[in-house]
Amino acid sequence: MTAENTENTENTPGHYVDEDAPVVVRLSTTVDAPLATVWDLHTDIGSWADWNTDIESVDFGGPLAPGASFRWLTHGLDITSTIREVVPCERIVWGGPAHGIEGVHVWTFEETGEGTVTVRTEESWAGAPVEERPEEMREALRQSLESWLSRLRSEAERRR
Repeated sequence: MTAENTENTENTPGHYVDEDAPVVVRLSTTVDAPLATVWDLHTDIGSWADWNTDIESVDFGGPLAPGASFRWLTHGLDITSTIREVVPCERIVWGGPAHGIEGVHVWTFEETGEGTVTVRTEESWAGAPVEERPEEMREALRQSLESWLSRLRSEAERRR
């Protein structure tokens, strides 16, 4: 799978979580697997449903590049996300609207030892449904991201 970063995104809106959003969740995990294994697993978007049981289906024809969109079903939500940034083996960002919620999801990958990777995820949610129930939405997002990180870690370590 190829990936490219086609623009300087240091201060580009939409390439970072919305710090003013009612819900922002940040989590991380350490994965005992090579960076290439973790990155390839996570960025093979079309195969997410094969290892992440929270994702029912994904429709992604590529390429793994800014502007490409994918449609996925998770927790009963039909979501269309657009890739906003790709820095191979370092960072991927996607986002978009879903059911009145504007989400931005940032993933970063850092080799922290020989064969060890720290994966960080942060996501912001804004919009009327979030403003109405911020604590409930924050907890739902936290649980979803904890589950995703756990499944990513388990599958990458299985494949190492």
